[in-house]
Amino acid sequence: MKRFDVIVIGGCASGLVAAINAHRLYPGLSIAVIEKLPRIGKKILATGNGRCNLSNETADSDRCAEYMNSEFAENAFEKYSVNKTLDFFSSLGLKTYTDSEGRIYPLSNTAASVVDAIRFNLDGTELITGVAVTDVKKQNGGFMLNGEYFCDKLIIATGGKASPSQGSDGSGYALAESLGHTVTKLYPALVPLTADAAVTKPLKGVRIHDAFITVEKNGKTIGSSRGEILFTDSGISGIAAMEIASALEKNKEKGTDIFAVIGLVPEMSKAEITDYLTSLCRENCRDCDSMLTGLVPKAAGIAVLKASGVYSPGKEIKTLTKNDIELIVDTIHHFRIKVTGTKGFDCAQVTSGGVSTKEINPGTMESLVCDNLFFAGEIIDVDGIHCGGFNLQWAWSSGLTAGELGGKAEC
Repeated sequence: MKRFDVIVIGGCASGLVAAINAHRLYPGLSIAVIEKLPRIGKKILATGNGRCNLSNETADSDRCAEYMNSEFAENAFEKYSVNKTLDFFSSLGLKTYTDSEGRIYPLSNTAASVVDAIRFNLDGTELITGVAVTDVKKQNGGFMLNGEYFCDKLIIATGGKASPSQGSDGSGYALAESLGHTVTKLYPALVPLTADAAVTKPLKGVRIHDAFITVEKNGKTIGSSRGEILFTDSGISGIAAMEIASALEKNKEKGTDIFAVIGLVPEMSKAEITDYLTSLCRENCRDCDSMLTGLVPKAAGIAVLKASGVYSPGKEIKTLTKNDIELIVDTIHHFRIKVTGTKGFDCAQVTSGGVSTKEINPGTMESLVCDNLFFAGEIIDVDGIHCGGFNLQWAWSSGLTAGELGGKAEC
């Protein structure tokens, strides 16, 4: 049997910074990280399209209210704010930059730099890779893992269920439940939508750089976002679509129709588009196929005309009536597509749901159910609804907080 003062289950973002912080605060403790994959940090390498969007300059400001269970999360964000987190990474030897959207990246622009900075600062921590923890028992005042590893304090930072190929397969939830914790219902979040293929397949590859998208159930809006969308052969992807996915998942009911309603040109009012199209029809002899190319990609324009019921191949725009133009404008602002769900956990970036925040001390990440047990990261029922580094900031803030071990140096 191998004995440690502290064991961290999960060798990715939150677990790794928890280990580093614990070692810095309590250098006399023996610490181990157990990771089921052959190497640590695999999911970090996949973030930000390989660039690692490691935070967002607004993540701990008013945007904090946009996290699930934001009041719980505020404690960790206050303790380890964006600036303090960046100071931490600077101390690891990693410099960053912020883009025009507030997204923070490593100065090298590679996710490998983030993993390397973390890896090079794990001196004094034993890394045990290729080992899946399947059993944890409270024993002799500590924890026995797989009947082989014993520790006085345990940090579970296994991630959620999103992107299981990167190591997050949901196994940590069973461990939490075995130690007396409640796990809320789990949903894939930040994931592409699936929709009526008859509409989306002809639009495959069409990108709208700035769209306003809402999800409606029985005519009631249940989620909305603005940003880029990308049509696929099976649905809708892009940041704006992915940000409303968890709202869709949480409101799905058998036999209930849900629609995505897309404003394809939200920067223009209906009156402005009407004036533009009226002038275009009066002054040009082009056909309807290319009528909307000044506003949206051609394929999207044809889809709008078909949905508005005025499309006829080769039809000249000068033949369109005032009523036709009104129908077109309405469709541009409210392009409706029936959505059927999402692409699920395999394609999700984040899990919504997790270990109940009611059972965790928000100031320390320590269990209120089981002494000397801590949680960090996505396994907790906290998730940011926006893309752009918000969920990684939660991983860093909660992981650094858990690494304080409740402020108790003795084990």
